[in-house]
Parts: sequence; C-alpha cells; structure tokens
Amino acid sequence: MSDLAQEFGLRAPGGAGAAATKPKKGKAVDGKELFHRTAKKDGRRVVILRCFDRDGACVVECDVYPTNSLRVEPLHPGPYTFASRDEASGFIEEALLALEYLGCDIS
Repeated sequence: MSDLAQEFGLRAPGGAGAAATKPKKGKAVDGKELFHRTAKKDGRRVVILRCFDRDGACVVECDVYPTNSLRVEPLHPGPYTFASRDEASGFIEEALLALEYLGCDIS
C-alpha cells in the first residue's frame, strides 16, 4: 500500500480482493481504485485525483487543497463519471497538464 493511500485510508491492505475502506466525510469510496495522481506546488500537495472502477463505469474523485487559504480540509469537486477508463484517463491527463503549466510537480 502506498504512503498516500495509507495516509488517506483509501484501501485496506491485501491487493485486488481487498474491500474499500469506510468513506471520508460522506464520499462514496467503493469499487476498485485503478490509479491515483498527485500534484504539488512548492512542496505542498494541491490536488489528488483518484480513478475508481465502479459497476462498469470509471469515476474520478478529487481532493483539492486551496493554496490561498489556511484551510486544512480539502474541497471535493465531482465525482466525475465516465463510460470508460480511457475517457477518465484523458480527463485526468488534461487536468494534470493544466496543473503542470501552473508550475505543479506531478507524481
């Protein structure tokens, strides 16, 4: 399990058969996490994008940490639902490209 996943309680250890952990703050974290990407600016995390496979559709969930405030809790725009993994990946790649243009480091 990645440090990021453990930090946010995204998945229980155990691989593909592991059940999703309890949702945070009313978010519906169910289904299998396909991948996640993180954007940081000046060493601070600003965005986490997660893609889940849910009932044949792909759902992208976002955690956005505003840089212009002292807010600790992230904003949760979305979720964004796509018919295929390719569509969801395209959405995430476009968002990450925009964040790169804004000076963020992507991982």
